[in-house]
Amino acid sequence: MSDAYLDAIADAYPHPYWYDDVDKPESNPMLVRTETCDLCVVGGGYTGLWTAIIAKERDPSRDVVLVEGSSIGSAASGRNGGFMESSLTHGVGNGQERFPDEMPALERLGLDNLNEIESAIERYGIDCDYERTGVIDIAIDEPMVAELRSDAEHLQALGQDVELLDEAAMQAEVHSPTYRAGLWRRGRAALVDPARLVWGLKAAAESLGVRIYEDTKVIGLENDGVGVLATTPLGRLRAGRIALGTNAFPPLLRRMKHFIAPVYDYALTTEPLTSEQRASVGWQRRQGLSDMANQFHYYRLTEDDRILWGGYDAIYYFGGKVTQELEQRPTTWALLARNFFTTFPQLEGVQFSHVWGGVIDTSTRFCQFWDTAIKGKVTYCLGYTGLGVAASRFGAEVMLDLLDGRRSEATTLNFVRKRPLPFPPEPIRYAGIQATRWSLDRADRSGGRRNLWLRTLDRLGLGFDS
Repeated sequence: MSDAYLDAIADAYPHPYWYDDVDKPESNPMLVRTETCDLCVVGGGYTGLWTAIIAKERDPSRDVVLVEGSSIGSAASGRNGGFMESSLTHGVGNGQERFPDEMPALERLGLDNLNEIESAIERYGIDCDYERTGVIDIAIDEPMVAELRSDAEHLQALGQDVELLDEAAMQAEVHSPTYRAGLWRRGRAALVDPARLVWGLKAAAESLGVRIYEDTKVIGLENDGVGVLATTPLGRLRAGRIALGTNAFPPLLRRMKHFIAPVYDYALTTEPLTSEQRASVGWQRRQGLSDMANQFHYYRLTEDDRILWGGYDAIYYFGGKVTQELEQRPTTWALLARNFFTTFPQLEGVQFSHVWGGVIDTSTRFCQFWDTAIKGKVTYCLGYTGLGVAASRFGAEVMLDLLDGRRSEATTLNFVRKRPLPFPPEPIRYAGIQATRWSLDRADRSGGRRNLWLRTLDRLGLGFDS
């Protein structure tokens, strides 16, 4: 392949495509005094906003304050790929491995959760380009085809509407010389504009009476008699209960840092495709797409027929470093562009308009987990591993159940009650993650064969993908 892929990103704007929307809301003021509330929500992404909204829906008289250290939706919730999956376990394979007896319940709860999100989008009039087109998992070699068949059997046994596409059927949906088969999960996923969703949730929360403060970073939590005191640089919040939705950012509770690792994910968007370019790839039904490799790509069409292309090169920095500078990684953008044209060689000459990155929180079980602190007055949900666009709402519901002492179907499950294994301390953590990334790349180049390192991680329940 020539270096044309480098020319394709040369003029790209290093900024999330979704933030170009003209409807971005004005920022709220910061907290500059002492206030009281029944519930303080820390974090202005999906988890925090859903927590605030559901808290008010359950009890309109509850006084709820949400504080965000930067601006609403400025982190993962506003810059992700917009894939809204019903799975709560990061896919059926991961779920079957870790919670086999609970999978029927978890799949049902996940679908209920997706349906509730769709209802909320309609109820609050959120304009976020919601499309329930489903997602196709794509095989690009024969071992992946076998894996797709196995996944199809599991999903059908769970009562899901899935269609296994052979090579000809897959090419009829989307044209790429790399495709060998696909698994179309029809009603279990949707696509959204993630920034407009998070801004719409902000408006919905405020319409219910939630007070929102931006540029208000919580720097400390302490027991405060019957409640909890949250300290910010210029103010304080005395709250009866606190829900934490801080994602990959440095946690407010020391115990939390052992259970999450911040990983950077990167993405590109093309310029809008011409009608000829659009015809050359097909894709008339606009499904979300993802290949089955360990280091996988996810991609979808935007409202104006750009292709968003991301994933593959997940990066962990030593010590769990999280800074704005790490959102820029030209070598990864170049790698993604090269892989794009391998998948769609018919789009040679297409230019990329935007390139960006962002940090996500991962856990050793690759899906969310919960716990409480300060005598049950604080709860948190973390570890979505890039699948939080829908799962965050479920995470919020469970956090409120835990804070309110409410027994629900979810709170009886081991999925909620058990925490993942912790990550090891540095430098072992960094060395282990780098060894894993090297091994996953090698597995992708050798038909999926996992070496001794990966097999050992599998036995320990620490399997890892990108």
